[in-house]
Amino acid sequence: MITDNRKKVAFYTLGCKLNFSETSTIARSFQDEGFDRVDFEEVADIYVINTCSVTENADKQFKQVVRKAMKLNDKAFVAAVGCYAQLKPEELAAVDGVDLVLGATEKFKITDYINDLSKNDFGEVHSCEIQEADFYVGSYSIGDRTRAFLKVQDGCDYKCTYCTIPLARGISRSDSLQNVLKNAKEISEQNIKEIVLTGVNVGDYGKGEFGNKKHEHTFFDLVQALDTVPGIERLRISSIEPNLLKNETIEFVANSRTFVPHFHIPLQSGSDTILKKMKRRYLREVYTNRVSKIREVMPDACIGVDVIVGFPGETDELFLETYNYLSQLPISYLHVFTYSERDNTEAANMENPVPANVRAKRSKMLRGLSVKKRRAFYESQLGKTRTVLFESENKEGYINGFTENYVKVKTPWNPELVNTLHEINLTKIDEDGLVRMEFLNVEV
Repeated sequence: MITDNRKKVAFYTLGCKLNFSETSTIARSFQDEGFDRVDFEEVADIYVINTCSVTENADKQFKQVVRKAMKLNDKAFVAAVGCYAQLKPEELAAVDGVDLVLGATEKFKITDYINDLSKNDFGEVHSCEIQEADFYVGSYSIGDRTRAFLKVQDGCDYKCTYCTIPLARGISRSDSLQNVLKNAKEISEQNIKEIVLTGVNVGDYGKGEFGNKKHEHTFFDLVQALDTVPGIERLRISSIEPNLLKNETIEFVANSRTFVPHFHIPLQSGSDTILKKMKRRYLREVYTNRVSKIREVMPDACIGVDVIVGFPGETDELFLETYNYLSQLPISYLHVFTYSERDNTEAANMENPVPANVRAKRSKMLRGLSVKKRRAFYESQLGKTRTVLFESENKEGYINGFTENYVKVKTPWNPELVNTLHEINLTKIDEDGLVRMEFLNVEV
């Protein structure tokens, strides 16, 4: 067991890039209090699990992670934070081994809630009414990956009928531009080459700085200001709603010093009928126009798409509408989500639910389409010169990296390449689907 007096804390993050940025911020608060951070696979005094509630799977994963922590140290103190902790605090508190559950506003003050680290018979819950989550806590992740995730916005005012995020994170609110730039500068001083902008609805940036007070800046202002931060080589927009991705932003990225030609734009359905039932804030034509604009000014841009299959009322015809639309659209890959009913959402009570086996079949079809799309995109890049940023892991004798337009490359492992940028030629696609490369003489 643990012999020194300094307590050890370990973290496990489920879900999105935003969660990773917040886990890092919470971890720094523990380090400020004199804790040593260790890997989750190690024996620790405290295990903190940052939860997600977007899919059914994330809920099940939570229980597995708790069991893993208990196997490592059955006397460890286990705390749950994040979206699932806000939505179903009592459910999490009842999981065997969980000692503390903190909601949306409490998670950033976690060290205030931890006293003697003794195990509880039943998890202690501190969870606000989500209407109280009207303040903003800036976050960024460093030390976990080659790239840093920088949170610029939180919460969402949209009322999509399938989504629990507004219930888990509250109203849309944004960091001040000044604080975002300060955080970006701190990240650059750590010799991190790439920042990924994250939030629940990043294109909504500029709403509600610290509560509902009117914000003086827009998402476009943010993008322009970040482009001037010294020391940052790359900036990437993680995900942005099609109705909030304006032409001015697309054109700016095309000529930017640091923003890379990679967009991830949620579609959710290629059928206007389903988009209306989902209460999305655009129809298919808007999406088509965004993709066309990106292709016009950045022909080699990578475009990723989120899509949900099996939404209530999605007939075979409506699903094929989505499939055929995506098939002809010049995109690069798909993130496919199988619809799952979530408590307290409008869609959970809609008529004509799609049978589980049909949802699974449609999901498989779209995943197959994604493989073809990614392959076609990679093939279109062969023979071209790109810049790659190498990751930090040795994967079976290879090091991986991503080009600015998100082509994943591999080359024999060399520790000196970690977190460095190099100009390369893309030569061929390996059997594992990654792209082989050759170095040019010029180092970036």
